[in-house]
Amino acid sequence: MSAYLLINHMLNFMAPAALLALLLVVLPRFFLGFFSSKRPVVKAWWRRVAINFVVGVLLLLAGLVLLGRDGKMLTYVGLVLGMATSQWWLLGGWKK
Repeated sequence: MSAYLLINHMLNFMAPAALLALLLVVLPRFFLGFFSSKRPVVKAWWRRVAINFVVGVLLLLAGLVLLGRDGKMLTYVGLVLGMATSQWWLLGGWKK
């Protein structure tokens, strides 16, 4: 496998985590604070994106190791639930 193909595979593997991390941080701003907290644990939006991205990649790797191949729906369910939990914690959802 060439370096180009390896980079292409890695970027495509991490793309769902990157998109979901960005959407989890950007979309609540459009809902007029309905999903936001007055006292978030992490205030900088780019830090929340980075933390959610790392959590998402780790969940995708766990799904790859446990299930034996990439792209299983159970992995994506775990990705959504794990990143939603991470975003809830980062926004201080338990403080309400």
